[in-house]
Amino acid sequence: MRRVYLDNNATTPVRLEVLEAMRPYFGEHFGNASSIHHHGQETRAAVERARESVANLLGCRPAEVVFTSGGTEADNLAIFGLVQPGDHVVTSTIEHHAVLNSCKHLQEKGIEVTFVPVDGRCLVDPNDVRRALRPNTKLVTIMMANNETGVIQPVEKIGKICAEADVYFHTDAVQAASKVPIRVKDIGCDLLSISGHKIHAPQGVGALYVRKGTTLEPRFFGGSHERSRRAGTENVPGIVALGKAAEIAMRSFELAEDREMAALRDRLEIEILNQVESAGINGGGAPRVPNTSNIYFDYIEGEALVIALDLKGLAVSTGAACSSGAIEPSHVLTAMGLRPGQARASLRFSLGKQNTAEDVDFALELVPASVARLRELSPLYNRKEAISS
Repeated sequence: MRRVYLDNNATTPVRLEVLEAMRPYFGEHFGNASSIHHHGQETRAAVERARESVANLLGCRPAEVVFTSGGTEADNLAIFGLVQPGDHVVTSTIEHHAVLNSCKHLQEKGIEVTFVPVDGRCLVDPNDVRRALRPNTKLVTIMMANNETGVIQPVEKIGKICAEADVYFHTDAVQAASKVPIRVKDIGCDLLSISGHKIHAPQGVGALYVRKGTTLEPRFFGGSHERSRRAGTENVPGIVALGKAAEIAMRSFELAEDREMAALRDRLEIEILNQVESAGINGGGAPRVPNTSNIYFDYIEGEALVIALDLKGLAVSTGAACSSGAIEPSHVLTAMGLRPGQARASLRFSLGKQNTAEDVDFALELVPASVARLRELSPLYNRKEAISS
């Protein structure tokens, strides 16, 4: 059976170039990067080369890059490394659970958190952020690109507001990295998170940009690794892989591969909407990363459609992988104003650098037919058909 993977916002396959770059550091170059002998200095050099590559991707100094185990740890370090009792935090209702649940944990500890809303396009209004600020606001954390809809938030405007108010600004850029150019100075953020497995590096590695002069309380205690910001022996193969993936991402921007991906995504959307009635794009009226489409199909259950497509060889999702199996509808889609039933009827299609026009053709062969079959079994759809006839 042919299988096509269109769930790259959940995780991406490791690129061959990335795999080859990291392979020697599992065996031949095995040293601890903190050791002062030849084996350690060999791997230390590899770590620092990777740090430079990630810094180039983000537009920052290498010394401002802290390697972590992934996006979740990077988000947690940014939030818990700054916020103290008595502080106030501003975030949004559509954050990834790495931020959302961290902020809820702060609330449980007695720290005040304001959750600003989004509009029907999944966009935060920067003026809502401005209005939410208080004299004791310590941190604003608003994602750069939403993991379910792909909508890009106005982070530069929010960064300017935070700078004027002398408030720290963190942005979760896990779903933006390698899809759109990132320049931390243009954003005006103090902290920014990325994750390796979203940009064709392996799972288990990520990074946090920490602007020079920003002091974080570490979450792990041990050695003085990562300039005493993140204790623990470095994951050299993973870090090397992240560095190589960052290099590939920079090259892809030069080759305008993001535009090619956007064209594939747009064709997928246009053809589905042409063939399927009572369907629409969630966040379609807002700027989005080029690989992501979130489409609702009224009168069906999204999970049933995911299963039906998987049985035919197409992998998509109903939203965040960390929420799979959740009974409640997507918090992102309900925050946008979708009815619970419509939120449950939504699917996310997310392309990767490995996907081709033929993969989109394959999806277009399956999606309309699968929706039609499920609607034949839907009492709501059949009632609607009876009324319209």
